Amino acid sequence: MRLSDTSRVEGFSDAVFAIVITLLVLDLYHPGHRPGALASALAGAWPAYVAFIVSFVYVGVIWLNHHGLFRRIRSMDAGLLWINLAILFSAVIVPFPTAVLGYALAESGDLHDQRVAVVLYALVAAIMSAPWWGVFTYLREHPHLLEPGVSPRYLHAQRIRPLTGLVLYVACGLGGWFIAPAVGLVCIAAVILYHALTSEGLREGPLGRLFGAVKH
Repeated sequence: MRLSDTSRVEGFSDAVFAIVITLLVLDLYHPGHRPGALASALAGAWPAYVAFIVSFVYVGVIWLNHHGLFRRIRSMDAGLLWINLAILFSAVIVPFPTAVLGYALAESGDLHDQRVAVVLYALVAAIMSAPWWGVFTYLREHPHLLEPGVSPRYLHAQRIRPLTGLVLYVACGLGGWFIAPAVGLVCIAAVILYHALTSEGLREGPLGRLFGAVKH
């Protein structure tokens, strides 16, 4: 079996994340306005700013998770390369639901459209969980690709995170549809925060250190 180091994959992946996070700003636009009403027009476009910030943080969190993952990978094989492409594929989709969400909240003004936009965003986020579950499952079955000292406990904990995210994102979509779009959006932001705080694992990340400090 032919193996390769991770340097080229990391460089390519970082470039993709950089492009995706830059493309998000294209969804911010100069709002139409009459003379003297620029300030109110800019203020009225606040939903687009919210969608941008949520997605900027989201892509940043994905990159943090990806960076944490590759610090534990020593070698790449064909299977791992394909899974990494699946992770990147899911990341490049983010600007689309971001644009839809920003338009529905800022321009459409229709409650049904806003519900659809929040459900779309939550659905895309849930789908993104699949390759992350796949990568940790694959690494568990191919431990020779890992750096020495990576424990099975870490892989087990990391396999749980995307499954948890999938369930929570689906719940966010349901909340956005049946309760209110704002509820779904706040829920999505909370799940993104969860993934940010556990990017180094449930025990090694900020949440683990926080709970460890509370216990002591």
